Amino acid sequence: MTASGATAGGAGGTMSSNIFKDGKFDREQAAAELRKFFDLILSSTQLKVQSEITLPPLKDGQADAAQILVDLRGEDEALLLERQAELLLALEHIALRWLHLQPEHYDLIRFDCGGFRALRFEELKLSARVAAQRVRETHEAFHFNPMPARDRRLIHLELTNASGVRTNSEGVGERRHLVIYPTETKR
Repeated sequence: MTASGATAGGAGGTMSSNIFKDGKFDREQAAAELRKFFDLILSSTQLKVQSEITLPPLKDGQADAAQILVDLRGEDEALLLERQAELLLALEHIALRWLHLQPEHYDLIRFDCGGFRALRFEELKLSARVAAQRVRETHEAFHFNPMPARDRRLIHLELTNASGVRTNSEGVGERRHLVIYPTETKR
């Protein structure tokens, strides 16, 4: 991207065509584009953080595993994590838009700062397991508070093979939330 805002593919082109080859996600190309993005954004904003972009080993059977990890560390970590990581989430959103990724591909890249998101993901998984156990015991549905699609997806994946429960996202827009239902009714 140039300072004027033109994308690498021209006004009509999309970056996603550069990071998907033969329908497969090109991790190396996406990581290179993310490095360009963070070089530009961090020098322009004067945020005192560095980006570390890594490509973890891919493991079979891990549908929720990110293919690229972006970790931001440095003097301004606290600023990124204020107000429930509002600035970190904003940088993530802009970076994903930079890549022209469609929402169904957002999980290919995981952003974190100081372990905040990793801890959040573990908390969500634990909450999912505890809520599922409650549903199995009470045979009553459990409604989570509204949450972003990525968080709902993580819970869906965590409970995919859980016995005695099923999950469903309900609601519209910012009110969309996840519900865990029992698969058996109370006798």
